[in-house]
Amino acid sequence: MALTDKQEMFCREYLIDLNATQAAVRAGYSDKTANRTAHENLSKPDIQNRIAELKAERNEQVNIDATYVLRRLVEIDQMDVLDILNDDGGIKAISEWPKVWRTTLSGFDINTSITNFDETTIENILKKIKWPDKVKNLELLGKHISVQAFKEQIDQKVTATHNIMPVPSCNSAEEWEAAAQKQQSEVLGK
Repeated sequence: MALTDKQEMFCREYLIDLNATQAAVRAGYSDKTANRTAHENLSKPDIQNRIAELKAERNEQVNIDATYVLRRLVEIDQMDVLDILNDDGGIKAISEWPKVWRTTLSGFDINTSITNFDETTIENILKKIKWPDKVKNLELLGKHISVQAFKEQIDQKVTATHNIMPVPSCNSAEEWEAAAQKQQSEVLGK
């Protein structure tokens, strides 16, 4: 079934921020009913398929897929502080840093000081580097390859191949032996 112009616009607007209510408003639906309309639209198979098509087109245009994401996660995991240090322990010029460092850091603080009164000598000191959360990165890698190291609870399914008998409570070893033999006879049908 073909989508209406508003539904097509909804699909395109939805991809902007993945906010269905705002996508409905931007597509021209009433502000008062946008929430309900958005929910209805997202439940329609034709709209779901169109959104999936548009996402696939967008991913192809920017050349991002699961392989790209995994490759970047591995690059981040392999970042080593030695990549940006000189042999004497000083920090290399940023232009000498590997690309993964330049594109992945979320920030750094530089302290600038002037060492001469004539302002001819300026010294920049890198005080702090904020690099990616390595634990979170490993968790994402683990999820990708189905490692359950970060899962709080592991679901287990066990199939019983034998009947489990309760342990009889008795006052003596002889009573216990007799009760255990009785249970065994009942299970085995003797």
